[in-house]
Amino acid sequence: MAADTLKSTTGAGGGAAAVRRLLLDNGALTALIVLLIAMSALSGDFLTTDNLLNVGVQAAVTAILAFGVTFVIVSAGIDLSVGSVAALSATVLAWSATSHGVPVVLAVVLAVATGIAAGLVNGFLIAYGKLPPFIATLAMLSVARGLSLVISEGSPIAFPDSVSHLGDTLGGWLPVPVLVMVVMGLIAAFVLGRTYIGRSMYAIGGNEEAARLSGLRVKKQKLAIYALSGVFAAAAGIVLASRLSSAQPQAADGYELDAIAAVVIGGASLAGGTGKASGTLIGALILAVLRNGLNLLSVSAFWQQVVIGVVIALAVLLDTVRRKAGAAPVAAGTGGGGKGRQAVTYGLAAVVTVAVVGATSFLHSGSSSTSNPKVGLALSTLNNPFFVQIQSGAKAEAKKLGVDLTVTDAQNDASQQANQLQNFTSSGYDAIIVNPVDSDAAGPAVRAADKAEIPVVAVDRGVNKATTNTLVASDNVAGGELAAKTVAEKLGGTGKIVILQGQAGTSAARERAEGFAKGLKAFPGIQVLAQQPADFDRTKGLDVMSNLLQAHPDVQGVIAANDEMALGAIKALGSKAGKSVQVVGFDGTPDGLTAVTNGTLYASVAQQPSELGRIAVDNALKAFQGKKVAETVKVPVKVVTEENVAGFTG
Repeated sequence: MAADTLKSTTGAGGGAAAVRRLLLDNGALTALIVLLIAMSALSGDFLTTDNLLNVGVQAAVTAILAFGVTFVIVSAGIDLSVGSVAALSATVLAWSATSHGVPVVLAVVLAVATGIAAGLVNGFLIAYGKLPPFIATLAMLSVARGLSLVISEGSPIAFPDSVSHLGDTLGGWLPVPVLVMVVMGLIAAFVLGRTYIGRSMYAIGGNEEAARLSGLRVKKQKLAIYALSGVFAAAAGIVLASRLSSAQPQAADGYELDAIAAVVIGGASLAGGTGKASGTLIGALILAVLRNGLNLLSVSAFWQQVVIGVVIALAVLLDTVRRKAGAAPVAAGTGGGGKGRQAVTYGLAAVVTVAVVGATSFLHSGSSSTSNPKVGLALSTLNNPFFVQIQSGAKAEAKKLGVDLTVTDAQNDASQQANQLQNFTSSGYDAIIVNPVDSDAAGPAVRAADKAEIPVVAVDRGVNKATTNTLVASDNVAGGELAAKTVAEKLGGTGKIVILQGQAGTSAARERAEGFAKGLKAFPGIQVLAQQPADFDRTKGLDVMSNLLQAHPDVQGVIAANDEMALGAIKALGSKAGKSVQVVGFDGTPDGLTAVTNGTLYASVAQQPSELGRIAVDNALKAFQGKKVAETVKVPVKVVTEENVAGFTG
């Protein structure tokens, strides 16, 4: 088909038309080549062996998820649950192997069976329950994520060492996740191109009614298709947890969108009937190259989301243009000649890419590096004022000391932060500062930095199972005790309170909750009516507090694990805030301090985040220069009330 199209185009319009047709038929591959050339030209750190291997590792989980989603999209379906199913499968493996002594091999089987079961439920609801795929898989997204949190009790579970080797390297250089990605890709290509169920996917996606009338058992095929998607989701979850050395209940949150994007960018149509594994792999690599390159160029994570959204839109637009131009459909098993030409196309693309990228490397060969030390700051999120203040303090100190500071935002995704830390290491940064999303999950990436002899400073939260030069932090547990004592004393030692907890699975939420519990033990007259998570978010704090007020209208006090949730609670309380109900927050953010000044927030346990950022940069520079730094630098917490808020700067 591709040969006939190319031949007719060449005859009609000459070489230019043939090139145009080739580009249209291989839009994703063309985009990947352009990206590789552009990133190589813009960043001297991109075209290194270590960084290119990083790209492969960072693409692995998305690609494995996307291979499973390819089956669903080819059959004109959608699967929004794969990210949550991946997290649930990994949690089942870790929970059964470490908490209940199940043999590791059997635990892996249970994890895969979990993915299959989730896929079968999706398929049953869609095929026999007649639910739209969007609704059925959206429901499974919520159920699987909830079960993951229930099983893990909101905390990460250490992964078995024997399985954690899936996140290691072979021979000290070849990443195992890349090998797993290649194997899963070959399996996906075989299923699509060489099996009965693969042909059924294309038939159902092309015209479901025609497939049914031709004798195809559509309902049973859909069960198998979604079960296959579940298997690939389970494999992706195991690989992801292996990289992080722990099963994170919040892992792979939002990855279903990346998986769908990879499939669409790779040339599949959401209308069904077209798609192939090689295109999906290219789509996943495009996303990984984009994120990796934009990180190296110090582009904000917020702008990265904008860029990726634009790329997805352009991919769909290209698909529309390709169809209007009569380009060959991207389907598997369409003839040996077409496959031969495709192999030649990929080979030529590889040659062109190597040649051009090699040429662009000369742009950086003569450039001299800056004399200023390069320090990377990997923050857990910039969606929270507390961490924005850490960034502000760090930037001010970096400017003062002549340090080139690069800041990344993991958006509370432990896997994304691991990628960012890998990028800092492969780019040869002089020092790294990390504010871990999770202390266990940051361990492998920090160990890699240790191996590269790059000093690492942890800020606000420590890193487990890895060596850091120093930890700059306030004591979350001590701060939690102080918050409990503050509200209890304000209520005179007796009263009814509620507690708004942070995001399940994060170390800050666990430590502050532990502190609240310890502090309240000294006040037996304080009754805790309810404890509910509001995810460190102001809107969720408003919603959760509004709900709690319906059940407990006699509440007299509120402890919130950060100021954002406290401000949401104040909004829900209305005129009661600061009068009949005393609210205590945590962090000492600007909005929180304003509420303290206004009297609606009784107190905030302030951690002086700007000071945390300043001291972290100072210690990172000292460690790079070989100077001695303290193993732990404690920044004291301070209870800020209306009486002393005027003198507090944060």
